[in-house]
Amino acid sequence: MPDIFVADQKSTEHKKFGLGPRYVTVAERLLKERKIGRIKTFNILPGRIRFENQEARERIILLLRQHWVTQVYWIAGTLLGLLVPLIFVWVPILNFLPANYQFMSLVGWYLLLIAYIYEKFISWYYQVFIITDERVIDINFHNLIYKELSETKIDNIQDVTYRQGGVLRAVFNFGDVFIQTAGKEREFMIEGAPEPNRVVKIINELKLEEEHEKMMGKVR
Repeated sequence: MPDIFVADQKSTEHKKFGLGPRYVTVAERLLKERKIGRIKTFNILPGRIRFENQEARERIILLLRQHWVTQVYWIAGTLLGLLVPLIFVWVPILNFLPANYQFMSLVGWYLLLIAYIYEKFISWYYQVFIITDERVIDINFHNLIYKELSETKIDNIQDVTYRQGGVLRAVFNFGDVFIQTAGKEREFMIEGAPEPNRVVKIINELKLEEEHEKMMGKVR
C-alpha cells in the first residue's frame, strides 16, 4: 500500500526556500528600481547592452563600474595639467622659441592631455563587472589594445563578502566585493564597487534562484 503521508521532496524544498512553481524572479523584483542612464556605476537591468558570448535568453542583472570617487586622482591630475601652460606666462621658459613654435608647443601639450583623458575614461567605462542571471563576468580593460575576461557560473559561487573600510568609503558607500568560487577562477574581486551591500544581496538572491530552478528542472 503506498504511503500517502510521505510528502513530495520537491514540495518540502520549495517551502524551505519559500519558493513555488511561480515566484517573483530577481529581475522582476529589480525592474521597479531600474533607472535609465549610460554613464553610471550601478546599473540595474541595463537596456541595449550586450557582451560577447552572451546567450540568447541570458539577461544582465547588474553592470558595475568602479565608483567615481576612485577616479578622482587622475581627474585632479588633469585639472592641474590644464593649468601648466600658465607657468609659461610667469616663467618665460619658451621665450627663446619663435611665437609659432611656442603656440605649437601649447597645442601639443593639450593634445597629449586630451589623449590622457580619453584613455583613462575609456579604461574606466569599459572595465566592468557584469552579473547576469546565469554567471558573473569580470572584464579588465587595461588599455586600448589589451583586455582580460574571466567568468564563472552562478551555481559555482560558494561565498560572497564585501569589505568597506575608511571614512571616504563609508561616506560615499563603496567598497570591495569578494566572490569565492569552485570554478577555474577561485576568486573574483570587484574593486571600488558602489553599494557593495546591495551587490552581495543580489548575488545571494541569484544563487537561491539558481538552486530553485535546479529543483524545478528549469536550468538552461
